[in-house]
Amino acid sequence: MDTLALSLSKINSGDTAFVLVCAALVMFMTPGLAFFYGGLVRRKNVLGVLMQCFAMMCVISIQWVLFGYSLAFSPGNGFIGGLQWAGLKGVGLIPNPGYAATIPHTAFMIFQAMFAIITPALIIGAFAERMKFSAFLLFSILWATFVYDPVCYWVWGSGGWLKKMGVLDFAGGSVVHINAGIAALVAALFIGKRKGVGVTSPHNLPFSVLGAGMLWFGWFGFNSGSALAANGLAASAFVATNTAGAAAGLTWMILEWALNGKPTLLGICTGAVTGLAAVTPASGFIGPVTSIFVGAAAGIFCYFMISVAKNKLGYDDTLDAFGAHGIGGIWGVLATGLFASMAVNPAGANGLFFGNPGQFRVQLIATLATIAYSFAVTFLIFKLVDITVGVRVKEKEETIGLDLTQHHEQAYTVLE
Repeated sequence: MDTLALSLSKINSGDTAFVLVCAALVMFMTPGLAFFYGGLVRRKNVLGVLMQCFAMMCVISIQWVLFGYSLAFSPGNGFIGGLQWAGLKGVGLIPNPGYAATIPHTAFMIFQAMFAIITPALIIGAFAERMKFSAFLLFSILWATFVYDPVCYWVWGSGGWLKKMGVLDFAGGSVVHINAGIAALVAALFIGKRKGVGVTSPHNLPFSVLGAGMLWFGWFGFNSGSALAANGLAASAFVATNTAGAAAGLTWMILEWALNGKPTLLGICTGAVTGLAAVTPASGFIGPVTSIFVGAAAGIFCYFMISVAKNKLGYDDTLDAFGAHGIGGIWGVLATGLFASMAVNPAGANGLFFGNPGQFRVQLIATLATIAYSFAVTFLIFKLVDITVGVRVKEKEETIGLDLTQHHEQAYTVLE
């Protein structure tokens, strides 16, 4: 049997089918995010949010094929990958055992592409209703290239410095949630508050509930698929994901009920998303009971960040991208360092509460490094974009709404 035939014989059809289905589920999350965010903004900006999410799917898909995947995963220097796989040269049917030994390299690549798409899309929640579409496109390409791809390489790339240090991030706590959450905070601070906006209500709450459901559904592909095989670890991650999301949603609901007198549909949906974000890095390393605690704690931390701290600090993170994903991601990465257990995943490591305090130190280093890098480089990208095309729409355009001024469309022709 020749070398090619031998390599192809190692492909497991079940694993391949599983990962491809999970890639489709993760892709489904970006339209889910569009509905979740779109329902929360004012009616004059809903198409702007949907357009940004859909454009992200197109732009990053091309960036990933041309050079993004290569920068994030090909052999590099510890900080970033090289360009050996640019244009997907050398990325074919043969498995890459450094990443996934039983599926084609192309299957691993396209699964990771969906992560690369949704991560910058999360940032949209911070600058919704006031960013130029041209600025959005330029920012997204630059951020994916100079922030997402390097951090992805640090954590998951075969030569990444954090991976060599032994960081545990099963499905993207630092790569996705901390990274995007900190960028969202920078966006809110850099662009400034919306004009003349006080307390606003979602213009279409059913849209947001639909989006939250789509996100929860897609999250099973996000986390379970990160096992990269149809095996027991994938099932364990599935259970941890669902349990943490449920625990966070219930916790948020109870907090609202106790503190405000009424539980809200938006609250329970937001809570569930925070739990799903928090369990992402830990999902392949913790059991179901631990995931209840991780999710419940995420609900508490994110609730007070969004409902209390944000108002006191005075920044305008429109749809709470930092409060949900940044805070949830930070807690999730640190919680992994506390609760990870080799009884769940022998290929991982034990956390602090299982006798390995060194793992918590590694998780803390990964958290701080991601925060510092994402904050600094995102700020520089915003400065460059502002100098080049200008970040924010004019005040008159903001008043009219981005649907008409940026896209010459409107979602609703009959006003109530």
